[in-house]
Amino acid sequence: MTRHARIALTLVSLAALGAGSLTTAGTAAADTTPTPITTDGVWGIDYAGGFLTSVENTPSGYQWVVGRQISADGSTVLDKTSRGYAATYADGSHVQRVSCDAGAEGCVPMRTFGNTYLSTFMETASGKQVAEIHLTENSLSGTDEPTVTGGRFVDATGRYYVYQASSTGKQYVDAVSAYRTADVRLTRSVTAASVWGSALWTPGSGNGVVTAYDLEQKKTVQTISTGAPCTVKELQVVGRWLYWNCGPTGAAGVYDRTAKKNITVPSGPALVGDGYLVRHDRTAGKLMLTDYHSGTAAAAREIADLPAGNTADQRRLTWTVDKFGGDIAYVGQDNSIRIVQSGVPAQSLAKIESDVAGDSVDVKGNNGVEYWGSYWQLNKLANWTFTVKDQQGRTERTITGSGAQVDVDWDLKSDSGAYLTNGPKTWSLKAVAEDGGGTYGTGGSLGYNGGLQGFHDQGYYSYGELATLNSSGALTLHYTKGKGTYDFKYSASGWPAGTVAVPFGDMGKDRCAEMLVRMPGGELRRYAGKCGASYTPSSSHTSLGTGWNAYNVLTAPGDLTGDGRTDLLARKASTGDVYLFANDGAGKLKAGVKIRTWSTYKKIVGAGDLTGDGFGDVLALDKAGTLWRYDGTGAGQVKERVKVFSNWGASYNAIVGVGDITGDGKNDLVARDTAGNLYRQTGNGKGSFAARVKIGTGWQGYKGLF
Repeated sequence: MTRHARIALTLVSLAALGAGSLTTAGTAAADTTPTPITTDGVWGIDYAGGFLTSVENTPSGYQWVVGRQISADGSTVLDKTSRGYAATYADGSHVQRVSCDAGAEGCVPMRTFGNTYLSTFMETASGKQVAEIHLTENSLSGTDEPTVTGGRFVDATGRYYVYQASSTGKQYVDAVSAYRTADVRLTRSVTAASVWGSALWTPGSGNGVVTAYDLEQKKTVQTISTGAPCTVKELQVVGRWLYWNCGPTGAAGVYDRTAKKNITVPSGPALVGDGYLVRHDRTAGKLMLTDYHSGTAAAAREIADLPAGNTADQRRLTWTVDKFGGDIAYVGQDNSIRIVQSGVPAQSLAKIESDVAGDSVDVKGNNGVEYWGSYWQLNKLANWTFTVKDQQGRTERTITGSGAQVDVDWDLKSDSGAYLTNGPKTWSLKAVAEDGGGTYGTGGSLGYNGGLQGFHDQGYYSYGELATLNSSGALTLHYTKGKGTYDFKYSASGWPAGTVAVPFGDMGKDRCAEMLVRMPGGELRRYAGKCGASYTPSSSHTSLGTGWNAYNVLTAPGDLTGDGRTDLLARKASTGDVYLFANDGAGKLKAGVKIRTWSTYKKIVGAGDLTGDGFGDVLALDKAGTLWRYDGTGAGQVKERVKVFSNWGASYNAIVGVGDITGDGKNDLVARDTAGNLYRQTGNGKGSFAARVKIGTGWQGYKGLF
């Protein structure tokens, strides 16, 4: 059977695992009161980040690796899944087995990573092995591992893992590429080793010396003298705690990296938790816990009965420890798995390592992969919230989860499933430890492109662009970086005198705003949006009809109909009647509907949403110099007028509702006076504007501002 066939087999319904119900036993009464999970036998067990894995018989009649997410207090199975088929395939291949007390077929040695990843070796009928890392129920890591024999996983934390093989005499260190390729692969000689995040801990030169090599930075970042009287034979690192020993019966200790002191602990095969270790006292038939979190090893205390059995080292065969601030799990004589709380306070919540996506996204240019994927490995269980906000601090997306890992796979859409408006965003992550022991927070900025356009937006960001036409026939788009001025421009030539441009919105579904252009002969054209470039007369376009010279005002106010699409207003020169031409969303304009008669106004300006209600608004300047605002209703009409300014605009020969050019998310106004000076009046988001600020001179050379 091929590897792909084995992957396909994991698609079998979880009904085969009997996964339909939760196992609950109530909250533990004391820290040593076990919570039983009934099985008919266990052939290997591990526990990390609250994720308990065990090899069991299932109702299908076959053995599987069963994964259970356990609550922080150890009392409840929150979720049940699988991490691979554990029986023998038709071609004789099977997951690696080792001798144990569970039966002749042996147990499955496996390692859980703290993020629900799990590693095993797949073995052929001839005994050849390949390391496999199960990421989910239905997926394996794509890492290309060598074929070996005598394989054994040494350690794993988060994305990072170490295994070795007797056939090669080598140790292999790597990281799962969760979202991006991790270039950290090492092949080295076999020694003691442990990974905690991206730090690989191994023996250094001289007795008791250990070093930390940062796999990402590719350099040694710390050297410690632990006081061990030997070249360290085994290492286990959990945050500040560095456990070492000199062999199965030799000296053992825990070096506190914070206090910089060595703590003597009992010898013998042990598993380290956060602030404690557990060992199996086979003579007494007990699991014994040594608490050293205070800096001194307390007397070992019994936490469970576990008979000696015949296997000298039963770690991860009959018992295991969750090093991520968690509990102890063991298999009782009745084949039930029992969870025991350590009773030892864990370190405060902290990040071990992370893989964070970049600071910009292009929804349309991600080669079809529309997500922002980021990963954080925490040192213990936590409840977390990931939030995206716009410039005004309004929440646009919230994702929540729990566990010792934070896996954010954001689809770049809002909570309602819509694309966001282009522009700067901020993201934040807050995690709160389930045991009450601390919080972790981080965040950053994100440039969001390829989503929905802002008002008057001809670019790939939500800022408004100003269009101009000069006497040479160049149609120019003036761009801003959001600081209130125009910083660069793109031009295209060939436009005849008398051309009128109307920066519009998306009239289709490509999330690029169209440009409407009235040609001198009265034809109105829809030019397909370019998301940044200017237009020539021959650029891709569609005719929207002729006779548009009858209108002396053509302006886009934003959305007047409440459907989220930019609409067109046109005033008929002969009557002063104002018509609404609604955007049909399919590249056309609906038939005009008369909504007002405004024959006396000198200027009528589509201004976008000025009041924050989501509907487009219109500004009108009368002959007395009073500027009025007509708020859109969202039903194809405008409300009664509201005075904005008196004695305003006498020197202006062009006024444009240009959208947001200050980067505050509020639509602004620009105007040119007869001397060619360009002014900005910053919108306040409440329907009015701040005092004017000069942002340019020499603009008298443009025949039209749009």
